[in-house]
Amino acid sequence: MVDLCSNIIPLFCHFPEFFKVTKLNAPLSPNPQLIMLNIRMYLWPIDLQTLKRKSSRFLAFILSAILVVVLANNSFAAAPITTEILWDTYGIPHIYGKDPQGAFQSFGWAQMQSHANLLLRLYGQARGKAAEYWGEEYLESDKWVLTMGVPNRANSWYQAQNPDFRSYIDAFATGINTYAKAHPDLIDDEVKIVLPVKPEDVLAHLQRVLYFTFIVNPGQVADATQSQPKAGSNGWAIAPKHSASGKAMLLANPHLLWSDLFTWYEAQVTAPRINAYGATLVGIPVLAIAFNDHLGWTHTVNTHDGWDIYQLKLADGGYVLDGKVLPFTTEKLLLNVKQKNGSLVEQPLVIKSSVHGAVVQEKNGVAVALRVVGADRPGVLQQWWDMARSQNFSQFQKVLQRLQLPMFTVMYADREGHIMHLFNGLVPIRQQGDFQYWQSLIPGDTSKTLWTKMHPYQDLPRVIDPPSGWLQNANDPPWTTTFPSVIKADDYPAYMAPRGEMSFRSQSSARMLAEDAKISFAEMIQYKHSTKMELAERILDDLIPAAQKYGDELTRRAADILAAWDRNADADSRGAVLFAFWCQEIDDSQIFSIPWNENSPRTTPDGLKDPASAAKALQIAAAKVEKAYGKLDVPWGEVFRVRSGNLDLLANGGEGDKGIFRVLNFAPSSNERFQAVAGDSYVAAIEFSQPVRAMALLSYGNASQPGSPHITDQLPLFSRKQLRPVWRTRPEILAHLEERKTF
Repeated sequence: MVDLCSNIIPLFCHFPEFFKVTKLNAPLSPNPQLIMLNIRMYLWPIDLQTLKRKSSRFLAFILSAILVVVLANNSFAAAPITTEILWDTYGIPHIYGKDPQGAFQSFGWAQMQSHANLLLRLYGQARGKAAEYWGEEYLESDKWVLTMGVPNRANSWYQAQNPDFRSYIDAFATGINTYAKAHPDLIDDEVKIVLPVKPEDVLAHLQRVLYFTFIVNPGQVADATQSQPKAGSNGWAIAPKHSASGKAMLLANPHLLWSDLFTWYEAQVTAPRINAYGATLVGIPVLAIAFNDHLGWTHTVNTHDGWDIYQLKLADGGYVLDGKVLPFTTEKLLLNVKQKNGSLVEQPLVIKSSVHGAVVQEKNGVAVALRVVGADRPGVLQQWWDMARSQNFSQFQKVLQRLQLPMFTVMYADREGHIMHLFNGLVPIRQQGDFQYWQSLIPGDTSKTLWTKMHPYQDLPRVIDPPSGWLQNANDPPWTTTFPSVIKADDYPAYMAPRGEMSFRSQSSARMLAEDAKISFAEMIQYKHSTKMELAERILDDLIPAAQKYGDELTRRAADILAAWDRNADADSRGAVLFAFWCQEIDDSQIFSIPWNENSPRTTPDGLKDPASAAKALQIAAAKVEKAYGKLDVPWGEVFRVRSGNLDLLANGGEGDKGIFRVLNFAPSSNERFQAVAGDSYVAAIEFSQPVRAMALLSYGNASQPGSPHITDQLPLFSRKQLRPVWRTRPEILAHLEERKTF
């Protein structure tokens, strides 16, 4: 058919009537396969000269049919004549750009319409001027941003963009500013001080989010630990051999805080050579998790070490390196801090740097310097953009090989049936030590510990099309992505990723995939919403007999509740609250008699270490539950809630450390209740059939601006464990159109 099309396309210019007959917005047939069959029957034997002799009207019909088939198979998308945003009834912007600049400008406008107050506040913080704008509560944030060199580096990164992509970032900023001028009444007065937004602000925000929140944040530096931030994710890639439909499938499921710079924004972006659907974090001008008609990817927070803290020896006003005293580089700044009366007070900030990086602590003759990967990689946004433009696995991998994205696992699937797990990131080439060694203070007086080069793409752990037919990641190291294991830890440097315990959430993830030989699209969605507590499955067979043997009457009643419990954290699950309270009373390190073993990663840990102590912990937990709620079998959803605006709904799901795949993290609320504040946020389930099949949900809605109906409109679906259809074709979008904006 390719040869036929190559012969027929030149005929377009010979037959003007083609354009009269063809109506691109009116389908000529509901059955593209039948049209293709007719074309093959009647046209395949005809050469080019014969075709030219046929009537133009007949050829117009045939060419129309060909065009319908091509469009039906999504082989290409015609460039829109104008740039517009079609908003669907869930507040999802479907952007049609006549050129990339138009698409970026529209995306800036759309993000402002949905999140103007949040976006401007985030950009103000990325400038390091939030304390000047809004007061002393932002002072520590400003010090962090400025000490990390974010505004200065944003300027240099802007200049480093290629001219085309720089114009795209310019257009995004223009869209933000154009919206602000058109709708000043819809923006809070206190954030207008950030306007006008500059293109450099976009890159500063990117750095603050990606490098100085995800890779490393002030809390980690203060604790001098590599503990992960409150961010996680699930990701699945299922090959055709493991799929009921024979088509590859992808599950995207990040878990982030439901606020601030972790807020997801869902959109479709269509322009010449791109038609991508997905989500990004507010303020980022490209999709970070996305799919198109050919392929898709998601990210999970990987066990990636992209920063280190060095202990420096001070001497003669400088620091010692390889026996020599080197001077610090010093920058002196004055920060303006807004007072309650509106006046500004200056506060000095001295930023000292060694060859290792910025000094983040200094006391008692010792300084600590922070080194972070990626300062020389300004192409993150373009890499994400080009990932979304890729049409096949080869193109996608070439984009990944740029290694501009400094961290995150890449889980991939495509229409051709390929799946991949890539342990992506900038991993320093280190001369010594295992992963654990690099989690603590590193001696900074020798250049032997000072890394300067990164591992190339080919060094990173990855697996393509595994024998199992499935890949999973739930923030575990890459060694447990599938079974039988394909990526061997012994084949990589000991510092690449930890060899620690496979979490119960990861074990639950792998179990669901391994136990179903042919997973349907509907089953994938069902599994995604699993609230099974893997920890309970592992421990209750020992805990219940221990409670009956060692416990009092209350403890035995509690054991009966746990025995009858379905071991899920659904809204109506009775026993889940009791078990969660028991988990709080027991020391994690004292639960199991058999520790986790990498040779039995999916069946360990196991066995109750101290049955008597476990029974005592259950007694304490039962007393607390009965006192707080009046009964031991209080339903999970009565205690754990999802709330937004006037909505107060039953929650299902819980903390991942209990082995729950549907992650929700709660904060104490009133009346002994708990409210969801993090966890399942954006979810997308994709099947690479023709056409692509997809469903999604953004738990907290696609807007935060006061008065928007889209702040709460998806939360009832979330409470019911449902996804909503993804509308990607123009007829679907027009059938669910809420608003149109033309530029």
